[in-house]
Formats: sequence, C-alpha cells, structure tokens
Amino acid sequence: MNRRRVLAIVAVALLATTAGCSTIFGGISDEELDRDAEYGDLRDSDADVAIDIKGGGLIGDGEFRAVYDLNGTDKLSLYRSSFYRDEALDIHGVRYWYPNGTELTGSELDVDQGRSSTEVRVPDGNGTLAFSGNAGSKTFRLPAYVDGSYEVTLPKGHRTSNFLFGDVNPGGYEREIVDGDRERLTWENVDSTISIRFYHSRDILLFAGLVGAVVLLGGVGVGYYYRQMQRLREQREELGLDVDVEDDSDRGPPPGLR
Repeated sequence: MNRRRVLAIVAVALLATTAGCSTIFGGISDEELDRDAEYGDLRDSDADVAIDIKGGGLIGDGEFRAVYDLNGTDKLSLYRSSFYRDEALDIHGVRYWYPNGTELTGSELDVDQGRSSTEVRVPDGNGTLAFSGNAGSKTFRLPAYVDGSYEVTLPKGHRTSNFLFGDVNPGGYEREIVDGDRERLTWENVDSTISIRFYHSRDILLFAGLVGAVVLLGGVGVGYYYRQMQRLREQREELGLDVDVEDDSDRGPPPGLR
C-alpha cells in the first residue's frame, strides 16, 4: 500500500470521526428547531415565564411548552442537572419574537448544543423566547433560566395538594384551578430550580383500593392460618397426642405397695 492511499484512508477515517462527533455533540437539527408549536396561550400570560405541561402515559414521558420574557437577557444556557453533572436540554419548536412582534424560527437563531448546556442567543434581549421539551410522566424539574414571576399549569385532572403523592418546590406559591380541571401554580419570583411531583386524581382512589385489597387479602390469610391451626389441634386431640400426663411423684407408691 503506497503512501498516498494510506493518507487517503486516514483522511476518510478522520472525516468519519468528525462527522460522528458532530452528530453526537453538534447540536439540534433545523427540523427540530422549527417543529410546529403553538404558544399563543402562553404569550397571553401576565407572568414573566409561563409553562404548560402535557402529561405522559404509562410508558412515554410528557412534554412541556415554555415562554420567556427575556427582560434584557440575550443569551440563555439551557440545561438540566443530573446526579453527576449538568446535561444539555433537548429543545424543539423554538420561536423568538422581537418587541415589535416579528417572529423568528429556531433555525434563524444562534443555537449551539454541547455536553452540558444548549446555548440560545437572540438578537434582542427585550424580546420573547419560546421552546418545548420533554417532561416526566408525573414529574417536572427545570432551572429558573431567568429571574421573575413564574406560572406552571399542570395536565388536566392532575394535582399536587396531597402530601403523599404531590410536592412543589420552591415554596411561596399560589395554587388555583383553571380551565375547568387544571391546577396552576404561580410564584411572584423564582431564582432557583422548579421541581414538581404531581398525580392524577384517580391515583388516590387506585391507591386506596390497592391498600384495601392488601388488607383484605392479609385478613383472609390470617383467618386461613388460624383455621388451619385449629383443625390441626382438633386432629391431635382426636389422636390423643395432646393429653396431659399429670405428675404423680408426690402421691407415694402404688396402692399395692403402701
């Protein structure tokens, strides 16, 4: 194999490696950035940040939509914190509006995704940024990328009020029911991570039914065990195995030997 062919193979391998790294760490595709998304309802909110959560199923996770009034911020570092490190937030359906209402899609913005964060730069820090991402089926956790008032609306029929099944951090929030059957949490100001654990109203009934079934089965098991012990005792008595033998040591010798 001559030197030219070796160099060609090395060049091809280098390009393949670079392409592979680009696929893994090179960012989010334009198709994902420009995916269809509707944010009109969230833009009408009075909060600086409005978030809407769509619940997941038994297998799949949910999804959230978020709209941020940037208030002078022209760059957001989007991430989620795991046990080991910060991880870049996967986003799609990205939109940006200038203060005058002119709209840009995600592919028209400067979006760069690395290992630990997804950097989004906008042309005017006084505009509005919106994006969507994945949420847990019954949990939601997202850092406060900008300070200000926050509003989070849960999926229909879901609640956080039961202390066994629900939890909300940080505190200092207000809770209300909107749109018929959706719980909404609002904070006047948030500067830390929002963490929410929620449940469907029917989950409490299912849990109560499960506890009742366990108690019932336990009672049946105890009753069955007790009945079996009683039956065994009766059988032993019938066979004379449980007849007590009294101690005659203090009564002296038998009558014929006295």
